[in-house]
Amino acid sequence: MRLDAHQHFWSYDAAQYPWIPPGSPLHRSWLPADLAALQRPLGFDGSIAVQARQVIEESDWLLGLADQHETVKGVVGWVDLRSDRVEADLERLAQHPKFVGVRHVVQEEPDDAFMLGPDFQRGISKLAAYGLTYDILIFPKQLEAAIRLAENFPAQPFVLDHIAKPPIKDGTIEPWAKQLRRLAQLPNVHCKVSGMLTEADHRAWTPEQFRPYLDVVFEAFGPSRLMYGSDWPVCLFAGSYEQAYRLVDDYTRGLTAAERAGLFGGNAAAFYLKR
Repeated sequence: MRLDAHQHFWSYDAAQYPWIPPGSPLHRSWLPADLAALQRPLGFDGSIAVQARQVIEESDWLLGLADQHETVKGVVGWVDLRSDRVEADLERLAQHPKFVGVRHVVQEEPDDAFMLGPDFQRGISKLAAYGLTYDILIFPKQLEAAIRLAENFPAQPFVLDHIAKPPIKDGTIEPWAKQLRRLAQLPNVHCKVSGMLTEADHRAWTPEQFRPYLDVVFEAFGPSRLMYGSDWPVCLFAGSYEQAYRLVDDYTRGLTAAERAGLFGGNAAAFYLKR
């Protein structure tokens, strides 16, 4: 199965998506039919849809899309992990076979140690009982907390989104690289090769600028713990769906056929769709 491990859908509403700037390519609805038209020529069978709003209704809405569209293979939704009713929410959502994981937009939290809070960690501790994964969405300044979180829950499957968003535009690689290597030493952590275009110069990026970062990621995690994600339609800030794919496809020409099959679908299927 060729699988895009990270993309988003929304029915645009300014109040629901205040982070989308007016006049940008994102300033409209993006739905499964739009994605399927882009994926089909590249041979993708489907995708993992990831939350874009931090309300429980987002999880239900995405699952509704998954019911209607066979190409939506799994949903990484949102629940309030700090809530007293987190177990009830997880139990209800986990009854749906396509509910595969949870994500919180930690990158926007003002406290860099947000993930180490006792209420948040209590919520993380509930995921394993339902066979659910957790997507880590952070900036590099939050990598230390991510390392401690993954150490605290060695049996919990984690995946790092967007290689932790290093400052590709500036060409800065440390301390991101050292911290990423430490995170990769934890066997319960995987990584998405995704979201890189938006961290580069949106108008003037070149494939060569990504190579130092990709070198670190592939060395640290190895092909078996990496999964490709487009981050569509957010990638449209800086490039097309095909450009996001070609960037990683071209870089990985030296991998074996089995390693590429894992990167472009097999690893994501094993991580998310094992329930």
